[in-house]
Amino acid sequence: MPQIAVVDYGMGNLRSVSKALEHVVTDGQDVIVTADPQAILNADRVVFPGQGAARDCLKELTDRQLIEPVLQAAAEKPFLGICMGAQVLLAHSEENQGVDCLALYDGEVKFFGERHVDTNGQLLKIPHMGWNQVKYRPHSLWHDIAQDSRFYFVHSYYMSPEDNIIAATTEYGRQFVSAIMQKNVFAVQFHPEKSAADGLQLLKNFIQWDPKED
Repeated sequence: MPQIAVVDYGMGNLRSVSKALEHVVTDGQDVIVTADPQAILNADRVVFPGQGAARDCLKELTDRQLIEPVLQAAAEKPFLGICMGAQVLLAHSEENQGVDCLALYDGEVKFFGERHVDTNGQLLKIPHMGWNQVKYRPHSLWHDIAQDSRFYFVHSYYMSPEDNIIAATTEYGRQFVSAIMQKNVFAVQFHPEKSAADGLQLLKNFIQWDPKED
């Protein structure tokens, strides 16, 4: 039976992610939550969720010997990063006075700032928390999701990739990258598992995705 592995490194809303995936899988697919490196390597698809601080994320991945399996999965099979699981795919984060990340892609994770304002000078709350529109570029994972649909965000830092891998942007005081894509990897800043019907549709698209078509 094809398996979808949700990477468990002690951080992230694993139950919500796994339950959302279970809601959209077919009878021929199995969702497992695992910290076993071999199970991740054996899976047909991998979901890499996360929340919290980048330094803690990297420490847990290192302690559980998961960095190489995660990078290998990102190189070989359909791979979905969520929130922190998207951010740490870049080279560096400003969080915790600077953290080296997995460096799958060039770029930095940047802080919105203690005082973040919109174009009218109105103060915006940080973390950016709640529903916001996503303006996307064509990709299979947006199938049956309308342009400018709203997804649920919780974050104080945002991705700023140097590579041409932008899959979507969002406005919050400034335009920031809310999804990235390259080959078999797709990663989002928002939480599809908390984003109602459109979030479930994105997860459904992921479990049906053939990266060769993009």
